[in-house]
Amino acid sequence: MPGTDSPRTPEPAVQVPTRTLVEALIRTDHTVDTGELYAIAPLLGMTDQQVRLCVKRLVTEGRFTQEGRGRKAVLRATGATEQALGPDVEFVAHAFRQDAGLAPWDGIWHLVAFAVPETARTARDALRAALTRLGGAAVQGGLYLSANAWEPYVEDQARRLDVLDHLTLLTTDNLRQGNEHDPAALARTLWPQDEIADRYQRLVSVARPRLRRLQEDAGLPGPQRLAIAIELAAEFTRAMEPDPLLPPELLPQPWPGTQARQLVAQCWSLLEEHVEGSERVSLFQLYRDVVRPGAADS
Repeated sequence: MPGTDSPRTPEPAVQVPTRTLVEALIRTDHTVDTGELYAIAPLLGMTDQQVRLCVKRLVTEGRFTQEGRGRKAVLRATGATEQALGPDVEFVAHAFRQDAGLAPWDGIWHLVAFAVPETARTARDALRAALTRLGGAAVQGGLYLSANAWEPYVEDQARRLDVLDHLTLLTTDNLRQGNEHDPAALARTLWPQDEIADRYQRLVSVARPRLRRLQEDAGLPGPQRLAIAIELAAEFTRAMEPDPLLPPELLPQPWPGTQARQLVAQCWSLLEEHVEGSERVSLFQLYRDVVRPGAADS
């Protein structure tokens, strides 16, 4: 009867950079079929001209080599491109372990202090950026804090930048700012939790209607399924990259990141089942590794 069905929630558009599309279509033999590239691009709102210019830039930058021309060309990823692709599997797997209650917080704060001289200013700036990427919060000048045991990652970055001798690493279970010593309150002050939560709410709004479409339309064509996979990967990366992966004990509950990751895991399970040749696409292998624990626990 008319009016008995609830209205379908519109699927929010996802801005996928053309570069991301190219990288998402890399196969396990490190190649990209440009015919497939041009077929998927319109489904993501991209023009042929955008694709051509992007391919040209990537080849010029040395990210890919090209064999042939036009839609019959084959792109081959260079080693630097392969190493830079996708989310960091170890950190994303840790997020799913946190969601499942398998990584409880031990109450220890991990601090890094540094005094890199002005003569190594570039390295000092790079170290600050690396500590932020690793989820650290700036307590004050030259002092960064994490709730996770990040020392091996910090030391690796410091060695790369040749500033390890300028670092001091310490831990404490007694942290106080002014009169505030409650861990959850400190975490609210030190990290932009509202901004991080907003990114996950955005991921939820993207994943939920796409999951419904995958569940309801078993005959969805392969290219459309692959386009959904690329959209989810792009939005998942936007949400995860700035997330310091604070332990659940330090976050408001329910935390939107948990729901968002569960939805992505469910989507990915359906996509992997029905995208022909998915086993040959690096993107599917990568996300299979990072979301399967979440799929099992959801």
